[in-house]
Amino acid sequence: MSSTAIPASSGVGIDRDDTDLARATMRRVSLRLLPFLFLIYIFNFLDRTNVAIAALQMNRDLGFSATAYGFGAGIFSLGYALFEVPSNLVLARVGARYWIARIMITWGLVAAAMMFVRTPIQFYSLRFLLGVAEAGFVPGIIYYLSGWFPASQRASALSRFFIAIPISAAIGNPLIAWLLELDGLRGLAGWQWLFLLEGIPPVLLGFAVLAFLPDHPAGSRWLSVEQRDWLTARLRRDADESTTPDEVSPLRALMLPMLWLASLPYFLIITTQYAYTFWAPTMIRDALQASNTTTGLITGGIACVAAGMMLAVGASSDRTGERFFHASGCAVLAAVGCVSAALLPHPLARVAGLALVPVGVYGFYPPFWCVPTALLRGTAAAAGIALVGSLGHVGGFVGPYVLGLLTDTTGSTTVALLGLASLALTAAALCFVLRRQAAFASR
Repeated sequence: MSSTAIPASSGVGIDRDDTDLARATMRRVSLRLLPFLFLIYIFNFLDRTNVAIAALQMNRDLGFSATAYGFGAGIFSLGYALFEVPSNLVLARVGARYWIARIMITWGLVAAAMMFVRTPIQFYSLRFLLGVAEAGFVPGIIYYLSGWFPASQRASALSRFFIAIPISAAIGNPLIAWLLELDGLRGLAGWQWLFLLEGIPPVLLGFAVLAFLPDHPAGSRWLSVEQRDWLTARLRRDADESTTPDEVSPLRALMLPMLWLASLPYFLIITTQYAYTFWAPTMIRDALQASNTTTGLITGGIACVAAGMMLAVGASSDRTGERFFHASGCAVLAAVGCVSAALLPHPLARVAGLALVPVGVYGFYPPFWCVPTALLRGTAAAAGIALVGSLGHVGGFVGPYVLGLLTDTTGSTTVALLGLASLALTAAALCFVLRRQAAFASR
């Protein structure tokens, strides 16, 4: 198999990507699927990360230490990681429509229940249950999109889905900061209103998924017969040109060394991302002595820049057919941001350096996720994608917890940020190792 992408077509007729039929088909697929998936991912990411802004008020009200908060923020990822593979296997069996709807409804209910937290144990328990409820959502969507988009267009499609991560921060952080201002309304704290009001939309959208999200191209009545035939043939050609074996059981897929190798840089980047996500608002507020609302606006502005980077990297990766150098370069950028935030003397300079972290991290995802989706097919692909996501999301626990622990121990975030920089640089190096292994496997 190619180390960068599924080979581009050299054929003619129904399999070509540059015909009017091909362009019209993919435009219709993109407009029908990606805006809706983008919307539900915004709420997904808001409900897993809104605790970062809520902490500006919640930690004070409940008396949580940095270690307790970091542990609770991160334990979400353990629940997510433990149930990610079985969740994706169920999705592959019952279909994306039913399973994604189930995921959304249950996560919305648990997210709203966060308003009842009073003790660290309750905080840990509900964050863990939120991870269990959400498990398999992102790998499930990645697997789902691989059944709709040819490999040569997949990084751009994934970037338009993953852009919901920074956009959720751009929209959500100022909104969340505003919700904190409801403090005292009807006897509820601002952070309680936050969890309640952001838990309701996923439940409603979960029911919308049942009516709106088609499982596969063959059953999509909004595509013409010609469009369905072209897309089916185009995806079949991707499968025929791949050197991936036709029949790989999910269990065998979970033993592939390439998948375990791919999970390592993902783990390191996830660790960096979640440490930033759950601690950046506090670090920015303390560095600039800013209000909660100003902090939300600053983190939102940083997220807008990261969104542009994600789209640019995805488009460049598809245009060149290269995945590994793109991912590695973005990891290096995240490392530079961590070092700058740790060592630069001026508060504004530290915040500017901190802004490079999400720009690099989010740019990493579109080219990186094109690699696991090209290694396998069918149910084995669902299992393999979930394995990479599952192992990687352990970093979602490690990052926030260790940063909180080191902050309590050392009295500053400097050591933790330098540690995150080393993790991001290691991820960049592992991308080159992964590239060499992929090239060797294709011979």
